[in-house]
Amino acid sequence: MIPLLLGLLFLFPAAGRAVEGYRVYESTAASVNGEVFFVSDVARESCFLGCAAMPGTGEEILSLRETRDRLILDALGLQEQRKLLLGAVDNVMLEGYAREAESRMTACPSPCKREIAPGETREWIRRKLLLRDFFNRRVAVFVEVKADDVRRELARRSSSPGNDADPTREEVLQEMLDARIAQEIRNWQTRAASKSRIVLSPMEDR
Repeated sequence: MIPLLLGLLFLFPAAGRAVEGYRVYESTAASVNGEVFFVSDVARESCFLGCAAMPGTGEEILSLRETRDRLILDALGLQEQRKLLLGAVDNVMLEGYAREAESRMTACPSPCKREIAPGETREWIRRKLLLRDFFNRRVAVFVEVKADDVRRELARRSSSPGNDADPTREEVLQEMLDARIAQEIRNWQTRAASKSRIVLSPMEDR
């Protein structure tokens, strides 16, 4: 009977945070290798992305389902980070990013920011920075761009009609390196997802 009840608690609304003396119940959005995410987690992620809370980024308006997919990919990376103990967050960097993120959230016109509890912005930034460092150590360090590839790309750009830009070799190298790192991270995420147990709950976009 107990396993059945536990299953019903997962499939149907699960207990959430208490607000103003009342018990709030909310639905699960997904489970990633046993780690459960609620609809409120997805909504919070959507708010941070829509408000461009991460310094250096622009606003991203995603559906709840698209945001859930992003959250799942982050979870896969953070689960592997905990498993390998690979990656760290510099405290000075964290404080600087967190201050700017909080300023961005304050300036954000979206009413969703009212649902962000004190400390959640800083914790969100910490997770994002930890994830970034993990991928730098787990993926980016192994990516390289050959000199011949850079020369070919420079030649292609210089021969393109109407191309007034004149990037340096270092700029082209960095662009190519960033693109390859991004692709390798996507490849890693695809492999991780294929080996993971991911359960999605029905969820309507709002």
